[in-house]
Amino acid sequence: MEIRVDRALCEANAVCCGLAPDVFELDDDEQLVIARNLPAARVGRISLAVARCPKNALELVP
Repeated sequence: MEIRVDRALCEANAVCCGLAPDVFELDDDEQLVIARNLPAARVGRISLAVARCPKNALELVP
């Protein structure tokens, strides 16, 4: 599983960070940082975070 972010669309709303803080975070420059090792047990929460992105900037790739 991989998460792709379209940086042209991402506005750093942090919705994903709130839903899966162990996977998504904003750095000091408010750029989205995605964890390298995605916990398989959190796939449901990760999918929800991707689906709720207000700008559709995230994509989950199996």
